[in-house]
Amino acid sequence: MKVALLAESFLPHMNGVTHSLLQVLRHLDRRGHEALVVAPRSGPIDEPLHGARTVLLPSVPLPSYPDVRVVMSGAHRLAAIMRGHGADVLHLASPFVLGWRGLVAAEPLGIPSVAVYQTDIPSYAERYGVPGAAPALTRHLGRLHRRATLTLAPSTSALDRLGELGVHAERLRLWRRGVDTERFAPDRRSERWRRGISGDGAVLVGYVGRLAPEKQVEDLRAIADLPGARLVVIGDGPSRPALERLLPEARFTGFLGGDALAEAMASLDVFVHPGESETFCQTVQEALASGVPVVATGRGGPLDLVHSSVDGWLYRPGDLVELRERVRDLVGDDAKRRAFGARARQAVLGRGWDVLGDELIAHYEDAVATRAAVGRRTLDLADRPGPAQAAAPAIPESAVPRTPPWRRYVAVGDSLTEGLCDASRMPTGRYRGWADRLAMLLALTAPATDPVAYANVAVRSRKVDDAVDVQLPAATRLGADLVSVLIGANDLVGMRADPGRLGAALDTAVARVRDAGADVLLITPFLPRRPASRWFEARFAAFADRLRVIAQERGAMFLDVRTLDELVDPAVWAEDRVHLNSAGHRVLAYRAAEVLGVRHASELGLLEQAMHDDGGGDDRHLGDGAWLVRHAAPWVVRRVRGRAAGDGLDPKHAELTRVLDDPRLRGVRVG
Repeated sequence: MKVALLAESFLPHMNGVTHSLLQVLRHLDRRGHEALVVAPRSGPIDEPLHGARTVLLPSVPLPSYPDVRVVMSGAHRLAAIMRGHGADVLHLASPFVLGWRGLVAAEPLGIPSVAVYQTDIPSYAERYGVPGAAPALTRHLGRLHRRATLTLAPSTSALDRLGELGVHAERLRLWRRGVDTERFAPDRRSERWRRGISGDGAVLVGYVGRLAPEKQVEDLRAIADLPGARLVVIGDGPSRPALERLLPEARFTGFLGGDALAEAMASLDVFVHPGESETFCQTVQEALASGVPVVATGRGGPLDLVHSSVDGWLYRPGDLVELRERVRDLVGDDAKRRAFGARARQAVLGRGWDVLGDELIAHYEDAVATRAAVGRRTLDLADRPGPAQAAAPAIPESAVPRTPPWRRYVAVGDSLTEGLCDASRMPTGRYRGWADRLAMLLALTAPATDPVAYANVAVRSRKVDDAVDVQLPAATRLGADLVSVLIGANDLVGMRADPGRLGAALDTAVARVRDAGADVLLITPFLPRRPASRWFEARFAAFADRLRVIAQERGAMFLDVRTLDELVDPAVWAEDRVHLNSAGHRVLAYRAAEVLGVRHASELGLLEQAMHDDGGGDDRHLGDGAWLVRHAAPWVVRRVRGRAAGDGLDPKHAELTRVLDDPRLRGVRVG
């Protein structure tokens, strides 16, 4: 059998998805099948691939979250790859963006698909503080798995979850993860390793896994001070610095892999996993194989792996008091730990990758038979709504939109375009902003031989007259082929605002820019949905309507923010109540990218929302009193003195600079 495997994540990044894929490749090679891996190209590969061929496609990192890479190749390219391999079946490893395009490519070729559900991305969005993204992510996952020929779920809870998403039962199969029972075994236990961790003979209570918000490692604070125990945290990730401050008593080893991980796992006395978003939880299974009793939350994958009072304990999700008591029970009872550990090892015997690999091949054969029986359908169960689900709109299976042609982008505007309050991953006193993020998206989708340069001439507090007299002429002098204009809010909140006059002035300036050969993106100014905003609604609406007419008459592109509920939601505004926070700037960047035709902007936006940790933004809510003192009063003082916040300031990027060459635009902390 010829198998094409599409992976959203692959080497050199080692994670649960990559680990499982390598085990599958090894088993396919043993059974004489031909495997082809299609994955993002993100670095050198040193691991053996067991005879598999690879097609590593150009990929881009998500802006400000470089560990997550997205393949930009379209469905036609993927179809050509699968046709060239002669694929009999398509294996989708934890599909999301690449997996969706793989499905679109495989269907016209009559290639059945087997999707492996491995990551609960909507739950990750909740953990990363962007719950607003969860509904859209959930809809996307449901649509994807309803369209796959078969979906393999690792646990009964995952099966239930997929059923809730409208995936029909006949498309679902239970396929648990295998475990290397030779590598993870009790005889790997090392007294030398234990002495290196704790020389006083303490009971070692350990966690193994990625240190990230979705893993809830901070819950281990409930057991950090247990008498007679020493907490060990094995792994690495973005949350490590914060966790080291939160858990000063714990020993952090950093990332361990291979035999070093097996030795560490077997050397623990108790394994603890607090994460509630696991579809399976491979590290729990590896602990059981190592003969280590487990304490885990009673939700998700661990429900199928841990048997309370037999090989460990399950505690009520979120109940840290019970977590502490369950761990304390094992720490204080050597005989119980030994008994639980022996049963733990017995529980996973027979779950080796040879058994699970043969099950997977049987699922491939099932998918091939199912596809053959159905034929090349034009409407299948994926397109029919289930009893509690509305029909999803059809997705065209055409080629990916063209790469946007602009190579000299200049942003015009006021504080919103300057990026005020978007301090995500920036040095103190510097800001990113939606225009910086949009420039990065344009640069990442441009050919490497034709890089994108960017200037941002916006300055806080500026008004329409400044855009007309200074900023737009500057964009023309710079030779811009794309100019974005977001201006007017400072005018419209004034005492004698005249939307008609403002629109007329801007119309003349936009006409000059268009005559110079540049494309223009007009964006309507906007305010958060708050009671005070109603005072200005008529003015903002009149100005927005005038901008729409300008766009139509001058051949400009147009983004009407009034249609975007997520941008007027107070949750995406900073504590000063007049500027977007980092989440808001991300939303605006991706909405602008959609208007410009940037490839897969909506999918990229959803994925970044799910995976991004702002880490530096200040989105705290302030009470009215604190807001008056910190923000309103200084503004009033400036107005009384006839001054503005932007007085004496120069644009932050006054000259065109290659985006990918400038650390200020990549969100890299400098200095």
